[in-house]
This record gives sequence, structure tokens and C-alpha cells, in this order.
Amino acid sequence: MEKLRLYLNSLSRQEQEYFAFRCGTTLGYLRKSLSTKPLFDALLCLSVERASNGEVTRQDLRPNDYWRIWPDLPEPKKEVAA
Repeated sequence: MEKLRLYLNSLSRQEQEYFAFRCGTTLGYLRKSLSTKPLFDALLCLSVERASNGEVTRQDLRPNDYWRIWPDLPEPKKEVAA
């Protein structure tokens, strides 16, 4: 969610509103989500990735399960305990 916060803060208010519109939601919902941190559904994650031209990715928004939703994305490598 931090990447989404940074991305939104880099935009003017008008650009933020248009970005939210392109994502199929409202700026109010995106802002509230930054504080409540719900899991975005798959469609919203994809919309954010597309509307941000890849600056905020599906992996950024669903880091713990994105590979289960989008099997075309590689699963993160697991750290091996020494």
C-alpha cells in the first residue's frame, strides 16, 4: 500500500480523481484504504496497475498471495534457513 500512497501523493488532486476514476473507484475509497489496509480484489489491483502504468503493481497490492490470483506471475522465492 505504501507504493500506492506515494504514487497518489505524486499526483495533483485532479490527477488523483482521474486516476481513481480510471481504476473504477473513488479517491475517497483509495484514501480510506490507505489507512484501513483492506485487501483489494483482483480487478481493482489490475486496474491500479494499468492506470499507474505499472508504477504500482499487483504484487505491491497483494504481496502475500498475488501468485495464487495471477498464476502467470512468479511466486516469490522462499528464503532458506541457514
